[in-house]
Amino acid sequence: MVEAHLRDGVALVTFLAWLEAEVGAGRSLTEVEVDERLTALRAAQPGYRDTSFDTIAGAGPHGAIIHYRAEPATAARVGADTLLLLDSGGQYDCGTTDVTRTMHFGTPSEHQRRCFTRVLRGHIALDTAVYPEGTPGCALDALARAPLWQLGLNYRHGTGHGVGAALNVHEGPQSISGRWHITAGLARGMVCSNEPGYYEDGAFGIRIENLFVVTEAQTPFRFGGQEYLTAQPLTVVPIQKKMMVREEMTADEIAWVDAYHAKVLAALTPRLSGRELEWLKEATLPL
Repeated sequence: MVEAHLRDGVALVTFLAWLEAEVGAGRSLTEVEVDERLTALRAAQPGYRDTSFDTIAGAGPHGAIIHYRAEPATAARVGADTLLLLDSGGQYDCGTTDVTRTMHFGTPSEHQRRCFTRVLRGHIALDTAVYPEGTPGCALDALARAPLWQLGLNYRHGTGHGVGAALNVHEGPQSISGRWHITAGLARGMVCSNEPGYYEDGAFGIRIENLFVVTEAQTPFRFGGQEYLTAQPLTVVPIQKKMMVREEMTADEIAWVDAYHAKVLAALTPRLSGRELEWLKEATLPL
């Protein structure tokens, strides 16, 4: 799975550098063209088999449709005034990916930035959580929602699902959601998604999704002899910094972003060059 995410990171960074350059040059693309270009870049990676699901490329109001699918006749255009939600993934001979990034190629509104920052803070809260083995995902779901709840906001989907390899991307038995009847505990080695979001009908959608593997946390104690667990991110794709409101983030949250971006830079630098590497260096500069 690690290698699959490295290959996927190369494809996504190459795509994002290209898309930013296209929009910066005054061109706009349809959601379908965005999908086709990203799929072609994934297909160029070694061991690529297929997309892991139909790409969700939702521009503006389409981003608020959680399982949106662009069609040529109705596709919106992505330009400098667009907030784009891009949820996509690939099936490789070494694993499966599922990643969502939300980005603006012009000047986002302060409301969009504030909502994005709350989603990011929820993502960080789940990523850094430490919990005893056997904890069900429903006990963790509120961690990702709490920053949004503080503003009276929420989202109408689960926070995380299990991910296998070369399967259907949404696998059990675990689920990080408000589905209280799913009591399967998280266990070391499980791969899950971490994908809080916010969707404003008729306006825009925001989601930040990484996959992570459940791993042992290094705690000073093991109460009751229990193992304690935490997340180790697998996804290596920058999170757009201009969407973040630093003043609404804690020092620990800012440190998390910088550490994550340092990891992304270190992981992908040996696999990139030229414009794509320069774009990555800029995208991962510390906050």
